[in-house]
Amino acid sequence: MVSRVILTLIAGLCADSQAQEWTRFRGPNGSGISAATGIPVRWTDRDYNWEIGLPVRGSSSPVLWGKQIFLTGDDAEKKSRSILCLDANSGRIQWRRDYPFDDYPLHRDNDYASATPCVDQHGVVFVWSTPKQVLMIALDLKGEQIWHRDLGPLRGLHGSASSPIIADGLVLLANDQMNPKRFSFYLPEDTDWNPGKSFLIALDRKTGKTRWKINRKSELAGYATPCIRRIGGRAEAIFTSTAHGITAVDLQSGKISWEIDQLWDDRTVSSPQLHDDLVFGSFGRGLSGQRLVAVRPDKAGGAKGELVYDVTKSVPLVPSFVVKDDLLFLWTDSGVVSCLDAPTGQVHWRKRVGHSCYSSPIWIDGRLYGISKHGEVIVLAASKEFEELGRVDLDEKTFATPAIANGVMYLRTQSRLYSLGKAQ
Repeated sequence: MVSRVILTLIAGLCADSQAQEWTRFRGPNGSGISAATGIPVRWTDRDYNWEIGLPVRGSSSPVLWGKQIFLTGDDAEKKSRSILCLDANSGRIQWRRDYPFDDYPLHRDNDYASATPCVDQHGVVFVWSTPKQVLMIALDLKGEQIWHRDLGPLRGLHGSASSPIIADGLVLLANDQMNPKRFSFYLPEDTDWNPGKSFLIALDRKTGKTRWKINRKSELAGYATPCIRRIGGRAEAIFTSTAHGITAVDLQSGKISWEIDQLWDDRTVSSPQLHDDLVFGSFGRGLSGQRLVAVRPDKAGGAKGELVYDVTKSVPLVPSFVVKDDLLFLWTDSGVVSCLDAPTGQVHWRKRVGHSCYSSPIWIDGRLYGISKHGEVIVLAASKEFEELGRVDLDEKTFATPAIANGVMYLRTQSRLYSLGKAQ
């Protein structure tokens, strides 16, 4: 009995420690939800623990393990992209690894290192993409390479931003690529019409060997980062894509558990989210989102599921959403924020709060923190009643989503990184 109690306590302490890490895009399971309690709603430059100028520019989000921060960036003139490891206490760079690349066309707001890395106790995993190759690299916590994999060429109109995640000994990546026929109206006549080779893939975390791979139809390059849904003792990865809608894949076998398709006909950028037995996904086109859906997988284990409700007004295209305490928060690219009842889709409030944004909102201690493209942090109460709590200007273009670990928030602009809050 005593040994069981000790094991239970140890397991609880380990779980709490894991919960303090920020290991992937938008933190724990991609939810954008933090357990921190000491982040202010207003601050000045004097309140930062530290701020540093970065030797590379970029829009990928930082991730953390222990006291190490990992982030990527590029130097477009030198045609070099880098991964940095910084000390979380001081901002000092511990190590840096540089990788040359050949220039290629991008969306005007994209960069050459926009995918967010993922990290665990073994090290960091990141993805470099060019039209010639999708390259996944694993380094240990000291920056030494463990393995790398060339996953084939990339076909995409705007470049790449697909971020990997680590789950249950696997590294997962959604590699949705473009079918050029979708853009025949303005591509050159000599365009190669063969679509890119889309697939979902799981690599062994320690060796980089393929554990499973699912070939997919190609429509549009996708940018959504998957999350993990756990049902009893089983885990499944949730993906969204233009061609397949929402797909659940059994994490260990690599077999599709269920799929709800024909949900949308354009690109998926916002990442899927979970709430109780609901799965949320969205799509958009141009500069705005078009439709968000809440679906319920078949409880009997069928291959489909049901559409519970959808939202077609003020839906984000790029920013991912937040679901917390039965509330669904949508922060659109144009700066309109909505609060909905997560189980039913009923709107509690909808307000325009600021300028356009790419950064995804995060939830901290009952508040929402969102950042505009111009670098204005807007803090709102995460409640059924609209309330603005504060605004702080970072004075520089900002596309990255903040990271929060051990009570500290790390804000990344195009060229700077800030540490805010008291360590817990």
